[in-house]
Amino acid sequence: MTLSRSLSLLLLSGSMAYASSLAVYQDKTFYNTSIQNNFIGFGQGVKAKCEGTTFELFSSSTCPSNDRLCRLLTGLKDTEQKVRSVQANKKVLAQLISLPQPTTYDANAWIESARSIGKEQSRLETKEKILVEESRLQQVAFRKQAPTRQAIKSTNVCAQDLELSIPYGYVSFSTHYEADISNEKELIVTQYLSIVNRSGIDIKADSAMFYYHRAHQYVEPVHFNPWIVSKYVPKQNKEYKRAKAKALRMDMAMMAEESVADSALMSIPVPAASYEDTREYKIENLMLPSTGVPVDVKVLTWNAALDCKLRAFPYRNSKAFQVCSFQPKYQIDNNSWKIKSDKAMINENAVGEYRDDRYNIYTQIDEDINILRTSIVQKDRKTGIFGGTARKKDGFNLMLTNKSDKIKTLTLTERIPTASTEEIKVKLLSITSDNKIDYKVKKEGEIEMKIELTPNESKDIKVLFEISYDKDLKVNY
Repeated sequence: MTLSRSLSLLLLSGSMAYASSLAVYQDKTFYNTSIQNNFIGFGQGVKAKCEGTTFELFSSSTCPSNDRLCRLLTGLKDTEQKVRSVQANKKVLAQLISLPQPTTYDANAWIESARSIGKEQSRLETKEKILVEESRLQQVAFRKQAPTRQAIKSTNVCAQDLELSIPYGYVSFSTHYEADISNEKELIVTQYLSIVNRSGIDIKADSAMFYYHRAHQYVEPVHFNPWIVSKYVPKQNKEYKRAKAKALRMDMAMMAEESVADSALMSIPVPAASYEDTREYKIENLMLPSTGVPVDVKVLTWNAALDCKLRAFPYRNSKAFQVCSFQPKYQIDNNSWKIKSDKAMINENAVGEYRDDRYNIYTQIDEDINILRTSIVQKDRKTGIFGGTARKKDGFNLMLTNKSDKIKTLTLTERIPTASTEEIKVKLLSITSDNKIDYKVKKEGEIEMKIELTPNESKDIKVLFEISYDKDLKVNY
């Protein structure tokens, strides 16, 4: 008796000690767990193995009453039943009204009957509308959490090492970042993993891994073959066509073989990862119910020296914006950012990019700076011909206004045309303003200006350039 009890406790403790795991790839998900009954969930396209052996699953219209999704489905079915009941009552009432009327009647009784019938019709109409809307909302809520209303069960109970293979799209994840720029000299970056489960299977994993690559990858075997140089012998068209047809048949056969191997994946397109290196994430003790609601998990927090500047590109748009640059401690996997200053949200949809060995985040538009770019009017343009060369002067005006009560330092990038041929020459003539402008000319006609605007100051800048070319040429820019 004691031995039997000890053995039972040992088996029970071994079952409880079984560690569940989750592995999410870009094309499918593997969930290893143990179950105490044969109910799996409300999944679609799910495959199962028990201790490495394929496990048969079947659809069922019943589910355990204590399951969360089962209770949700039961409530939906109850509401649908109430809708059908009200509709049946309306039909019966309409049939009663359509019965043959008696030849003699009491006016007061008919008035009271009409009043009662009208009141009941109104009540049923109102109740039907409410129940139909409630049913619609419940259907939407259930579809968000599970792909089907049919429960899936196993023919037998697998107490340990049950592996569920869930198709692509039902469990997904992405990374996103938050940046705190309240300190002008230091950036605080927090990376999150956002996970969504709508597989119809509530997941509890002691250890969860997330991979930015596919679980199923076809790598064609490649072996060395020598690069032969030989005497050229012309081939007959007929032989060439036969060889080409043979190669085509081989390619089609290989494609068919790959298609069969990938048949489970072709039904749903798998997005290609746009990352430079494979990234992996691990989460301990993950509770991931199939709700369709993202679960955000903090992954990393790190600091970096920060350099923020106001920049503007008037030839593209009239807005000045802030760019914050830093050297990342970790590879940035996603270029979407949320920008905060302490607890205040600055931008929920900022964009970042790697550029010049650093990472730039375009944090926000500076609404206090107004920029107006206008072309030089026609009368200010001069065209002349000297010998066989035509010289054309052109340019534009920049009107900058600082509407705030703070000093603004702006890095402004402009451009003049750059020639695509040596037959056309372009040179900068002048950049003038009431005060001296600090600028430098870079390659391909890029001009970078450093401009300081005092509170409520307006600054007018004129840029002139000259294009010279053969008088018989026509230029376009």
